[in-house]
Amino acid sequence: MTARTLHFYFDYLSPYAYFSWRALQPLCQRYNLTLEPHPVVFGKLLDHWGQLGPAEVVPKKAALYRYCYRYAAVHGFEFNPPHCHPFNPLPALRLSLAAVSGEKQTTLISAIFDAGWSQGADLSCTETLRGIVSAAGLEADVVLEKITQTDTKALLHKETEQAIAQGVFGVPTFIIEDALFWGNDQLEHIELFLQGKDPLDAEKVAQMLARERGIDRKVMQKKGPA
Repeated sequence: MTARTLHFYFDYLSPYAYFSWRALQPLCQRYNLTLEPHPVVFGKLLDHWGQLGPAEVVPKKAALYRYCYRYAAVHGFEFNPPHCHPFNPLPALRLSLAAVSGEKQTTLISAIFDAGWSQGADLSCTETLRGIVSAAGLEADVVLEKITQTDTKALLHKETEQAIAQGVFGVPTFIIEDALFWGNDQLEHIELFLQGKDPLDAEKVAQMLARERGIDRKVMQKKGPA
């Protein structure tokens, strides 16, 4: 049987991406899937679709952290978030490109996620990343120099633009064939899809999307101090 490919779109800014990554490799083994990770810039997705990130809405950020601590406790692992959040994820994302990390890509992604979200590491710090890269078995000087190159920066931009073209609007996102799933809570639905038991009625979804809008929200611009 030819292996199907699971495309995983992620940014290290998202704890939900970390949670789903922890489950993805066992899932791919169970269903003979080829895992293809795609580092993307979450901020660019938000800008394109006109959204705020969870950490940019104060009560949502608080709710996010409550969920994360509960989730980690229930699933038996340490949740110790990055030194600061949000942070600049670009160096870590560039390191995670297949063109940079090669055959060590999944190993390095696991190491970066774990360092950031279970060990509280500052993933925007070059020296912190240097230690993670070395521990993953890569030549730190070589790959850290590579992520400063224009071609590497362009590759991350291309990954993000291609994700947007696929309809990716947030992280984590999973695409299998033409089916897109978004969010850590979609893993159960992915399994049903892989088992050929997807309960989704695509025609009903199409009918719902074709309905006219009854009202539109007026976007109000925040006013600064008088």
